[in-house]
Amino acid sequence: MQVQENIPLAPLTTLRIGGPARFFVEAKSIRDVEESVRFARTRDVPLFVLGGGSNLVVADSGWPGLVLKIGITGIERRAGEADGGRALFDAGAGESWDRFVSHAVVAHCAGVECLSGIPGNVGGTPVQNVGAYGQEVSNTIESVEVFDRKDNQVRELCNDACGFAYRSSIFNTTERGRFVILRVTYALGPDGEPYLEYADLKRHFEGRESAPNLAETREAVRHIRARKGMLIVEGDPDCRSAGSFFKNPVLSEEQHEDLKKRADAKKLMIPSYPALEKSRKVSAAWLVEHSGFTRGYGLGRAGISSKHALAIVNRGGATAAEILALKDQIQQRVEEIWGVHLEPEPVMVGF
Repeated sequence: MQVQENIPLAPLTTLRIGGPARFFVEAKSIRDVEESVRFARTRDVPLFVLGGGSNLVVADSGWPGLVLKIGITGIERRAGEADGGRALFDAGAGESWDRFVSHAVVAHCAGVECLSGIPGNVGGTPVQNVGAYGQEVSNTIESVEVFDRKDNQVRELCNDACGFAYRSSIFNTTERGRFVILRVTYALGPDGEPYLEYADLKRHFEGRESAPNLAETREAVRHIRARKGMLIVEGDPDCRSAGSFFKNPVLSEEQHEDLKKRADAKKLMIPSYPALEKSRKVSAAWLVEHSGFTRGYGLGRAGISSKHALAIVNRGGATAAEILALKDQIQQRVEEIWGVHLEPEPVMVGF
């Protein structure tokens, strides 16, 4: 295990923002993880686990302790299959998520095709219960192998033990900081059909006579994400972001009624999709755009993507403080106009 000091974190994030880590380790094995946890405990410094750097905002001051980057890679399909004829795939937490999706699609296994093009690593997907276009990883995760910092043991947590909910799990709520994710096992459908319930995908394939296959669905998702600036393309300023900055709010019946009244008063119609409507979930992007924030809006060196209202971007040389100032401005105005509080999606590190 090699411990480095004062390593800049900005280049390791998609937002390209943040100060240095006092200590930094890239763990390529479980042994490295164990030694890193021991190092942080011995030095009495906080530990932060870094994945692909796609869903976080690092403070300008950086991280005062140890940043542990998980570099455990590899994808293996188990010889046997899970109950119900599903195929099991084990993936290292440091494996590229999009590479895993590509691997599953090439193997003609369904369940994650709509999650194509999402940046970051496999290990980050259970934390946020990553989802897009009607699919969530909680629908396919069989188990998660973790290092438990509480008693220094490697454990396997089943799907139910992970406490999955909309954009959350025990890893970012009740047990935040306790577990280091090592590997994830996904149960996918061999020769399954792609999931095509989301409006954007239906529009993409509209008028087509034959049903699209998994590979065509994956390419369609990547095309749609690229159009919205949600696919990492080197050199594209709209890609210097942490992805969607706000979660789609899930409202109570009373809150939903209040929102509809406010929209009616402005002669506006809240967009309604079956995937959102079931849980009274509303589009955060619609709320942002109907609060006076146009795509391309700027506040100093921070701004909103010219392609997607939910992506806050680093327009060049922005600080974390500038990003948070824009976040605060958006939250305040949405709450004033619509009575809805927007929850940030990225992890805030070092604040």
